[in-house]
Amino acid sequence: MSPILSWIVIVSIAITSVGLLLARDWRWLIIFLSVQYIGVFILALQHWPLGMATVKVIAGWMSAAILGMTRSNLEEEEDTNILPQGRFFRFIAAGVVGLIVATGAPLVDAMMADAGMAVSAGSLLLIGMGLLHLGVTDQVMRVTVGLMTILAGFEILYAAVENSILVAALLAVINLGLALVGSYLMIASNVEEESETEPV
Repeated sequence: MSPILSWIVIVSIAITSVGLLLARDWRWLIIFLSVQYIGVFILALQHWPLGMATVKVIAGWMSAAILGMTRSNLEEEEDTNILPQGRFFRFIAAGVVGLIVATGAPLVDAMMADAGMAVSAGSLLLIGMGLLHLGVTDQVMRVTVGLMTILAGFEILYAAVENSILVAALLAVINLGLALVGSYLMIASNVEEESETEPV
């Protein structure tokens, strides 16, 4: 892959991961997550054949579809569980993560000589932004998206080390399992809220 395309993918991953952090509407969360998996696919394609890399994007899109369908069947509610509330704070925190990634990516690339700078930077960016996402929210859907972002970053880095079909399938099953657990928890919390608001 050409260096220009590599950095276009890194920029798109940065935009989608920051978008996941700043978006308030769940529809934008699903869109950003789906676009993010295209970047994961392109970076995994550097070390895996087309068939194995395609598993990443299909599993990611299926997971996003599961979360989106579940959320669309729940009542609309104001997203008030993100702390701290300021978008400016989250944007600055994302910038700090970006600086850490820019500093750490050459070290990771030196330790994993065959990974490539774009793969190292993309994976560290996703892992860092996913951890930041987990740190600023307690909403079930956003926690699930944060975990899926961390896993996507790990998958990119692990693709440079291992090219086993069984491992690719196992990681895809973990992605789908995360989405199913997140959907179940969203439904369960919604049922609990409805039972609390019902008059006795």
